[in-house]
Amino acid sequence: MGGARQRGEDLFSCSVKLPRVGAGMFPGMEWGEIRGGYLSFDYKVHFDEPQMIIWMTQEIGPALAAVLAIFGILIAPLVQPAWLLSLLVILFSCVLLLIKGTRYVAVSIIVTALLYGLGLFSLAVFASTLAIVVLGEFAFRVTGETPKSYLAYIVTGSVGAVLAMAYLGVFSPLTVLIGALVAVFLRAALVGREDALMIEALGVAMAQQLFFEIGYSVDLQSLLLALVIALVFGYLSYRFKAADLSGLFSGAIIGLLLIVFADVRWFFVMLVFFILGSATTRFKYREKIDLGVAQSHGGVRGYLNVFANGLVATVGAVLYGITGHPACVALFLGSVASAAADTVASEVGVMGGTPHLITTLRPVPPGTNGGVTLLGEVTGLGAAAFVSLTAWALGVADPFIAVVGTLAGFIGTNLDSLVGATLENRGVFGNAGTNFIATLGGGLFAAVLVLVL
Repeated sequence: MGGARQRGEDLFSCSVKLPRVGAGMFPGMEWGEIRGGYLSFDYKVHFDEPQMIIWMTQEIGPALAAVLAIFGILIAPLVQPAWLLSLLVILFSCVLLLIKGTRYVAVSIIVTALLYGLGLFSLAVFASTLAIVVLGEFAFRVTGETPKSYLAYIVTGSVGAVLAMAYLGVFSPLTVLIGALVAVFLRAALVGREDALMIEALGVAMAQQLFFEIGYSVDLQSLLLALVIALVFGYLSYRFKAADLSGLFSGAIIGLLLIVFADVRWFFVMLVFFILGSATTRFKYREKIDLGVAQSHGGVRGYLNVFANGLVATVGAVLYGITGHPACVALFLGSVASAAADTVASEVGVMGGTPHLITTLRPVPPGTNGGVTLLGEVTGLGAAAFVSLTAWALGVADPFIAVVGTLAGFIGTNLDSLVGATLENRGVFGNAGTNFIATLGGGLFAAVLVLVL
């Protein structure tokens, strides 16, 4: 290896021979030719002090934030009252505000510490949130901020949070996993936003506090199995372009909650809806493109679509896990049947000729909000019946609730059309808001009917 500093120049030149390696290991290299299985190259490094300082702060900042989080967790049980610990963490976090790459990490820590000091979060949740957000973010950055880095975020954040809670004498793995999934979901959904980390920290803390207070008990083996199933389902959805990253993680959250609070059969009922929706979205897709009514992004679902169609059902499953009341089964099934009926009616019905506006029955162009066709009505009812029969076959619902679910699905899809024709066309709601109202209406209709009858 040889090199010489050129007088009057701000660079260093050298020639070396190394075994063939990835160019990414040596940023700034100017590669030469390959001789005899070795890479021969010259590289020049500019001694630009401002750039070097920026690089160092970007690399050191996340590590410093991780150290601060660990320090805060270690001293947490020793510093009382809560406002005093909160004040100390805020003061130490001010150092991170001076480092460009960690300013929003610092803001997220400060906001979380402030809310802990006000008594809104328990000490266990505060420590777990620090571990998930700060350690998870550190792992995400050092692994290259690629899609695979989300797995590093989940593993590192979860392990750190479990250890933090164990240090405080608390064992709540469900709380931790919910927090970790919410964290990666928000990171994927808010990518590009400068305030993403602050929102992420608040979301993680609030979600964890909710499930920590619920105190639902589940054995660790079942919880980990549910996590694996939910993540595999989410990954396959992403892999086959049925969902984006935000849809992957929002779907994983819903899947985990369904399996943990109810059981895997409820997840399978939701899976039937997902398969029906994905299949009918691709039904005559090129013809839909020509008509201008095809789903955007090739039918890839994001978190808005996932939550609009799955949130009410998830609430039903969680309530069933807590209460065991059959009305919760009806809420769940009525909501899923409505989502399935609406999706199938929209995707298949649009090919059924000229639609008519549900409020006036006047002909409207295909794709008009509130437009219905006979084909859409029939296939929507069929989708609701199929989902309900699946729930009955799996033992999730009895025959009466299955019939109620089918009727609720038909009600829900027409409620979607009614809201679309009135409120959505006026810009009051977007498509996600309309879908949510439809699933809520169908779910509540089913639950009330079961309670009354």
